[in-house]
Amino acid sequence: MKKQNSSGRKLKTTVVAVIGGKSSGKTTTIEILTKELTKRGYKVAAVKHVPEPNFTIDTEGKDTWRYAKAGAKTIISVASSEITTIEKVNQESISLSKILRKCKGNDIVFIEGLRALLAKRTNIQKIAIVNSEKEALDALKRFKPLLAFAGAYSTKNLNLEIPYIDVLKEPERIADIIEKIIRKNF
Repeated sequence: MKKQNSSGRKLKTTVVAVIGGKSSGKTTTIEILTKELTKRGYKVAAVKHVPEPNFTIDTEGKDTWRYAKAGAKTIISVASSEITTIEKVNQESISLSKILRKCKGNDIVFIEGLRALLAKRTNIQKIAIVNSEKEALDALKRFKPLLAFAGAYSTKNLNLEIPYIDVLKEPERIADIIEKIIRKNF
């Protein structure tokens, strides 16, 4: 994704994937990073993959649900403080670039989930949230490039070049790593 700064130069939106197992702390990490980076003046978008096959953000019986049941492929709900767009799609037909286009105008996009789609994408930085040595070693093999490790298991004893950061105790430190990448794009 690209946008222009005041000099007309194209700027690339920074995309960072936060990967890890179920209930590992991915959402908390993105929440902390979002809070820290918005305080610093950055515009942040967050993408959340919901793997449950029958999940819908729509509520059965509501007007938007009724429109979708009637066959509408795009439903837009306008409220006093938000606009929600519901697009009925087949998940297999969704590409990462289509998802990222929906995040235009932001300085950084955090992606939670979509592990299979992101594993081989070396142009997307990753933060691995791990709860064991096995998970850390698996992340080292499967996900490149890795910016940092976080989560319940500290990888410090593995003597890796990739830092371990306790995001609850050091939110500024992990935000500094992300900010350095954002600034490279400016």
